[in-house]
Amino acid sequence: MTDPLHSAPPAQIWPSDLALRYRERGYWRGESFGDLLRRLAAEHGTRIAVVGGTTRLSYQDLLDQAEAAACGWLDLGLQPGDRVLVQIPNIAEFFPAVFGLFLAGLVPVYALPAHRRTELVHFARRSGAKALIQADRLDAFDYRPLACEIREAVPEVRHLVVIGEAGAGQIPFSALTRSATPLPQVDPSAVAFLQISGGTTGLSKLIPRTHDDYLYSFIESARISGLTPGSVYLCALPVAHNFPMSSPGVFGTLAAGARVVLSPNPAPATAFALIEAEKVTITGLVPPLALLWMQAAPTTTHDLSSLEVLQVGGAKFIPEAAARVRPTLNCTLQQVFGMAEGLVNYTRLDDPEEIIINTQGRPISPDDEVLVLDDEGNPVPEGEPGHLHTRGPYTIRGYHNEPAANQRSFSEGGYYRSGDIVKRLPGGYLVVQGRAGDHINRAGEKISAEEVEDHLLAHAAVFDAAVVSIPDAFLGERICAFIVLKQGAEAPRAAAIKAFMRSRQVAEFKVPDQVVFVTEFATTAVGKISRNKLRADLRASFLKEDQKS
Repeated sequence: MTDPLHSAPPAQIWPSDLALRYRERGYWRGESFGDLLRRLAAEHGTRIAVVGGTTRLSYQDLLDQAEAAACGWLDLGLQPGDRVLVQIPNIAEFFPAVFGLFLAGLVPVYALPAHRRTELVHFARRSGAKALIQADRLDAFDYRPLACEIREAVPEVRHLVVIGEAGAGQIPFSALTRSATPLPQVDPSAVAFLQISGGTTGLSKLIPRTHDDYLYSFIESARISGLTPGSVYLCALPVAHNFPMSSPGVFGTLAAGARVVLSPNPAPATAFALIEAEKVTITGLVPPLALLWMQAAPTTTHDLSSLEVLQVGGAKFIPEAAARVRPTLNCTLQQVFGMAEGLVNYTRLDDPEEIIINTQGRPISPDDEVLVLDDEGNPVPEGEPGHLHTRGPYTIRGYHNEPAANQRSFSEGGYYRSGDIVKRLPGGYLVVQGRAGDHINRAGEKISAEEVEDHLLAHAAVFDAAVVSIPDAFLGERICAFIVLKQGAEAPRAAAIKAFMRSRQVAEFKVPDQVVFVTEFATTAVGKISRNKLRADLRASFLKEDQKS
């Protein structure tokens, strides 16, 4: 049953003086997502907006289909402000589906294709979702039985909408058609959608983003990234991730009147063929994929000469790898460092190569306020590492109904404590040093060590578990689980532990890459364990032994 606390409507409110400043300076335009799409259709009409597989949608096609979907959503009985869980892969229908929700005044709650029952039930309960939309399948996975499981676990999710072939008790997305139902006026200061956090504790928190703040973020990002109506953006990462949605991502591309090309996966063979066929000019990758592309590029038969900009974000891109982008792919590297909670930093396209290779960029906005503080909350000298705190016109002031998390994550002055350790250089450029919390950044996916530990502790043979990040040349960080078995328990194989994690119906990227069995964990004199210190000690010990071998 939905927790009444989390069924409350989402909100995101800035202090009145800051809100006034952001409007006066033109950051907040008073335009909703629906307003934006109507304007784009009027300006660009038959220009192709989205390419996904064999589907090609013009801006006018997109508006027509989104308006039809909006009527269909409301005709189901949903009311403006209701939340709808969205789990759609990189297919063209993503856009009429979510713009239909925006036009209807409904609030998408974005999930990733990799998420399974555990995450989806959590998102549905926390958001108070009343509907779910998914594709029928992706590769070998059939989402339709999963949808039924979600509704069984959360009966408030009354409507199951399926793109493709619907199952019993489910509604085909194609059945959401235009009617005489009037579409509401949407307040641009209202929450447009709920995004998932990469939280350091437990399951993800929900991030309310408003029309005003998010449109500013991706429209300015498009300008910084040099997008024009002639640009072609390849969405190779899952489209519901913040990075490929807004940095400048698919929304920034549309705002520029340019073309979005959806890749079903980021593998070089798939993506390179699309770059050649669609004359892609810009794309974004996480570091492991950038390394994979650079490895494959010298021997590809595909013409990649149209590619002008490769963005790399989601995790730190080491300078040695960054320096290889231009000579290998013959394009400009743009480093991106940001967070779903708000602040986004870019290296500029005309920055010196030394800046592009060695930093993660500087903020979007003149009104992005960035503090770099020591453990006691005092500012550190320029060039010294410290904790990143930030606030600004597109950085949230709080999570959706998470009072305890909000107390931890936001200062009294409204600064978001990002959990990142950074150095600030002259000109405001940031160099990311790592994470302060128990947070694993595996190939750009932010994973809570505590969440993985909780699942491992459910295994019948596990007495205790500690999960840490281990540096990995390909993934950036991999998940290593240290496990203490119950007395007398038969030691399972590492593969069995991984299979157990999969049986918990979690995203595959949360399954430990490595399992290490130990006899005990160190404790304090009174038998208590500091989880932070334990993880740090285990990680240090493992790395020390690894260097010896």
